[in-house]
Amino acid sequence: MEILNSPSRNPRAAMAKETQASTSSSSAISLIRKGWREVRDSADADLQLMRDRANSFKNLASSLDRELENFFNSASTFSVPSSRSSPTGDIDFVKKLQPKISEFRRVYSAPDFSKRVLEKWGPRAKLGIDLSAIKNAIVDEVEDRDAVTDFDRVIRGRRVRFKEFLGEEVQFGEWEPIRALKTRLRELEKRSSSSVLFGGFKNSEFVEKVRSSLKAICGETQDSKEVQPLDVPELLAYLVKQSGPFLDQFGVRRDICDKIVECLCSKRKNQPLSCTLSPEESSVIGNNNANEELDLRIASVVQSTGHCYEGGFWTDLTKHDPCDGKRHIAIVTTASLPWMTGTAVNPLFRAAYLAKSAKQNVTLLVPWLCESDQELVYPNNLTFSSPEEQESYIRNWLEERIGFRADFNISFYPGKFSKERRSIMPTGDTSQFIPSKNADIAILEEPEHLNWYHHGRRWTDKFNHVVGIVHTNYLEYIKREKHGALQAFLVKHINNWVIRAYCHKVLRLSAATQDLPKSGVCNVHGVNPKFLRIGEKVAEERELGRQAFSKGAYFLGKMVWAKGYKELIDLLAKHKNDLDGFNLDVFGNGEDANEVQSAAKRLDLNLKFLKGRDHADDSLQGYKVFINPSISDVLCTATAEALAMGKFVVCADHPSNDFFRSFPNCLTYKTSEDFVAKVREALAKDPQPLTSEQMYNLSWEAATQRFMEYSDLDRVLNNDNDNVKSRKTKGKTMMKSVSAPSLSEMVDGGLAFAHYCLTGNEILRLCTGAIPGTRDYNRQHCKDLHLLPPNVENPIYGW
Repeated sequence: MEILNSPSRNPRAAMAKETQASTSSSSAISLIRKGWREVRDSADADLQLMRDRANSFKNLASSLDRELENFFNSASTFSVPSSRSSPTGDIDFVKKLQPKISEFRRVYSAPDFSKRVLEKWGPRAKLGIDLSAIKNAIVDEVEDRDAVTDFDRVIRGRRVRFKEFLGEEVQFGEWEPIRALKTRLRELEKRSSSSVLFGGFKNSEFVEKVRSSLKAICGETQDSKEVQPLDVPELLAYLVKQSGPFLDQFGVRRDICDKIVECLCSKRKNQPLSCTLSPEESSVIGNNNANEELDLRIASVVQSTGHCYEGGFWTDLTKHDPCDGKRHIAIVTTASLPWMTGTAVNPLFRAAYLAKSAKQNVTLLVPWLCESDQELVYPNNLTFSSPEEQESYIRNWLEERIGFRADFNISFYPGKFSKERRSIMPTGDTSQFIPSKNADIAILEEPEHLNWYHHGRRWTDKFNHVVGIVHTNYLEYIKREKHGALQAFLVKHINNWVIRAYCHKVLRLSAATQDLPKSGVCNVHGVNPKFLRIGEKVAEERELGRQAFSKGAYFLGKMVWAKGYKELIDLLAKHKNDLDGFNLDVFGNGEDANEVQSAAKRLDLNLKFLKGRDHADDSLQGYKVFINPSISDVLCTATAEALAMGKFVVCADHPSNDFFRSFPNCLTYKTSEDFVAKVREALAKDPQPLTSEQMYNLSWEAATQRFMEYSDLDRVLNNDNDNVKSRKTKGKTMMKSVSAPSLSEMVDGGLAFAHYCLTGNEILRLCTGAIPGTRDYNRQHCKDLHLLPPNVENPIYGW
């Protein structure tokens, strides 16, 4: 039975088995063919995708090739100006870059680079189908080697035809874009040895295209395209300009910083910086001011970004806006009549002539002293029981001299007299005595003096524009005291501190004072019109052939050593024999009167001491020569008055007398021997009459005009504030002050805050020489000025 059932012994069974196997094989081959058609269709789609990607890469390489060609052409045609810079920096840069270029070329010049690239993108990567599973399934189903052999032949045939379809040589040959890139890299490596390869990189067409592309990506607006971006010299210049407060503390003078800024701003891309500004911007700039030009450049660039600076931690941009159409000027000074000192007289005349135009309201704020202090300060034991009484005295004195009624207000703030400093010191917050509605423009006469112990609101926060006028050379006075060098060093830096914190602009009457921040030199003082009338009378008498002067030489000044008495006695003692027969009359009162007179008597000098009096007094008009050897004055008012009266003036060759050098009757000396010669010359001949121009230069009209110009008050009163400069460009207004934060303003605000904190401590105030109890005014001040206690709001003054 088993034999019959065996396939070898049963022909029918074997035939049936073979027929079944053939049917199964045909079905398998049909299935494989169907599967292969699907694989071939998929391979065709993949090959098409590969061709598209290869074309895209080829186009990209061609574009890169063109950009590199433009880059090389621009680099080869650029030359570095030999007069401006050295190529050393470029050589170092290229030397650092050259190894990287060589490595880049070595990698992409490798022989198998193209092969590796195309192998990644070849059909094997896309057609990596494992057919061994199908083969094993067929072998398991039909154990026929011929069928398997035929299948291998089919697969190998397909593989050979696929290779023929793609092309073996094309697949692994040198691809054209890669070969071009290798060539360009070799050229780049050769050119990298040149020192000027990257000299024209900034101006190359390639960089400009990249920059344009970045602008397009960032979505730059049309308005911003009109403003060129800042370059490195401009940024450095702005950094130096804004670092002025720090550099000043390290001894770097302001003029040096200005020169650095001007040098950095002189050229931009080998063109003057002004070429980058629009005509409207250029019209705003005057006299080729590099700082002004730089400010407008920074403001225009910042504004083009849409940014608007709203102020910082220290800055208060909310200021007074005059509602009545008239501006308000508050003049704050440290002395008042009847004390005949420069800070009492000159601010009074300034207030009168500023109010004369009637274009602005003027208020003069002077110190009020209690009766006990008045007895120490005012001459001839003159005292006032009320502010109204003193105001009446001041107005009467002024009208007698100017010849017109001045329409301005006079207000008082509490003050105390310091015997050690021989000065009046403010008590309390002086800025509170200007109502907020009138807080527009402030003129601080002696700003350092007013703010040494100022504990209150910052002047520049309350007022739109604050101008300081420096009257006194405090450093010269302090150096004469014990430990004067140390004290002068401290006072110098304190002066810098308070000036920077509380003023927008500072005017120094002469270069004799220290170089303060934000300051300029200009004589903004005139002489009493009465002296000019005396000069005119003298000229008329001389024209009639009459003798105008009947006396010799005199000196007038407060009798303290620092006012020139020491220099006068030294000169006369040294040349006593050379000036034999020379007599000098001295007019003055002061704390050092006894010492001065004792020294002159001990040296047996021909000096006659008389009481102080008004320089316009009739008893002084007959003198021909005014002697002033002082080198501590900033600008001697008595010297200007003597010149206005047509007298000779013999004074030292000193910065305080620079303004007077243009007058022919001013005789300056450099040595003691020269002093003797100038005195003899003045006594031997008559002075020249003043011309109309010289008389005008000495007048308060001319001084007021100079003040309006140099303090920027002209522009402020015309609503063109220097701190808020604006320009019109295509219908848009650019506000300079609110365009970008200022490092200087932030530093100034920090200094003001620190000063406020320190002056609020009574112990620190006393250690630095303040009068006890001057942080707030006392009961007597409250009674005299009708004030409420300092911790209660006073509606009268708008606190």
